[in-house]
Amino acid sequence: MKPQPEIAIVESNTLTCLGLKGILEEMIPMATIRTFHSFSELMDDTPDMYAHYFISAQIYVEHNAFFLPRKRKTIVLASDSPQFQLSGVPVLNIHESEEELVKSILKLHQHAHHDGYPMKDMPPMPPVTPHQEILSAREIEVLVLITKGLINKEIADKLNISLTTVITHRKNITEKLGIKSVSGLTIYAVMNGYIEADRI
Repeated sequence: MKPQPEIAIVESNTLTCLGLKGILEEMIPMATIRTFHSFSELMDDTPDMYAHYFISAQIYVEHNAFFLPRKRKTIVLASDSPQFQLSGVPVLNIHESEEELVKSILKLHQHAHHDGYPMKDMPPMPPVTPHQEILSAREIEVLVLITKGLINKEIADKLNISLTTVITHRKNITEKLGIKSVSGLTIYAVMNGYIEADRI
């Protein structure tokens, strides 16, 4: 059995730290997420034990002697900056919506290096309990369109069904899965093979 992955977030902005920590805890429930407000805080810990480092662009630039040898495990938190992409370090655009951030993180996981924690090693989310029913074929169609960012009216038009029917399907999906957020539904859809992160 693999040990639980430990993920470090190194970012001086408390809101960015807490927001990313919340998203990662929802996506990778078996991971331990630790936050550090400075590079020195990370160094005071055990800095080499982490499976991934989510770090601010400033910390990456100032301490690239540490992160360059670990660039396969490093994700830079920044605006979509071409200079980081050129150096082969993945960039996570912190100005994206929650849904887009989740999709970006899922894509990074699908392309994770061999000793990381690829998506196939993650448990399905959420675990199916006996009281939960499986989704109908139509509910899966609606779920896939929700993850693509379509609003109820667009889903109704695309599937040639009424707006009321779409709302009913959404309600049923939420009740069956116990997931309310679009980001949670996206994670569920990817984990269960209804969509691929590259196609969202």
